[in-house]
Amino acid sequence: MTSPRVSLPVLITAWSVPALVLGQFALLSGIPLAALLISSFRNSQPPALRWWSAGLAAVYFGVLALWLANPESAPSLSKSMNPAVTGFFVASGVVVAIAHHVRKTPKVR
Repeated sequence: MTSPRVSLPVLITAWSVPALVLGQFALLSGIPLAALLISSFRNSQPPALRWWSAGLAAVYFGVLALWLANPESAPSLSKSMNPAVTGFFVASGVVVAIAHHVRKTPKVR
């Protein structure tokens, strides 16, 4: 039995996370990230996609926790991230989006 293709809204959600971070809306990227995480665990996705989505959520929550823990940080999450962290976050989001594009379907015998 083959699993259905990834729906277009899931792909758009996966690509919107790195786009929002790159566009300096890092805090708002949590909304599509939550939708991506819920759809990865709710649908019958391969376990690898669940791990990729959970890894991206861990990166987001790690960056968010560092921002919230520092009382003297910048007024926004995007401004508090240095370019290396922003690059890592965007690269992680792109890898997850590509993983959703090229996911493997089980072979039918």
